[in-house]
Formats: sequence, C-alpha cells, structure tokens
Amino acid sequence: MSNHPLPEKHRLLHACRTQIYTDHPMLRLAYQLTALHERRLCSARETIADREAIDSIDTERRRLVRDIDGWVTVQLPPTPGSARLHTETLGAIVDRLAQYTADAYAALADASNDLGDAWERLAELAVGYDDLASEVAAGRRRLPGPP
Repeated sequence: MSNHPLPEKHRLLHACRTQIYTDHPMLRLAYQLTALHERRLCSARETIADREAIDSIDTERRRLVRDIDGWVTVQLPPTPGSARLHTETLGAIVDRLAQYTADAYAALADASNDLGDAWERLAELAVGYDDLASEVAAGRRRLPGPP
C-alpha cells in the first residue's frame, strides 16, 4: 500500500494526537476531528450541557467528514463494479477513529473504569480501517458515494 494515497493506520492514529501531518489532507483533518471530539467531550461534561456549542461542533465535524470524503474520491482510482460496497465512507470512519481517540485519552486522564474498553474500541477500529484501506487499494472494496 506504499504507493496508495490512504495513510497506514499507525500514521492515522498518530495524526489524531499531533498536528505534524500538515502535508497530508486526511491526516490533518483527522487531527482537527479529534480536537473537535475533545471539545465536544468537555462541552458535554458541563453541568448544563451547552447544546449550542455541541451543535456547532457537530456541524464542523460533518464538514470535515465531507472534506475527507471529497479528497478520497479524487485520490482513489475507480474501482470495478464487482468490488464489494463498504457501508461507511472513509470520512465517517476517520471521524469515529477521532472520537475513539478522544474517548481513550479522556479515560486515561480520568483513570476511568472504561479505560480498557476505550482502547480496545480504538484498536479494533484501527485494524478495521487498515483492512479496508488494503481492500480499497487492491480494488476488492469500494466506498459509498460518487464513483
């Protein structure tokens, strides 16, 4: 997958925690999504949740997901019609990776009982992303959305 535009899972997970990947649109957007999920967690923890702030964050997240999906559509070669259709866009998967990253680090900071579950969810989704990226690169899977 080295010549493929989709980043490997370790780069994607690293990008969720740091801004150093300014040269790759998907990695830059993954970092921005994680930051939004962290802000959302803080807003949701308030005694009286700031619904307007949460709605604003979710609107921005949807925009970033569309940006990832648009970038992916331009970067990937067309897949054969015989390729199996995946149920989610890569933007949606990256958004969930960002959410699980924010959840896992929040559980770590709080020494939460949910710590193991949070890291397990993140690891499982990262492996699923890596498998999907390999299948898309090989033309065995296609993503929903425009051809």
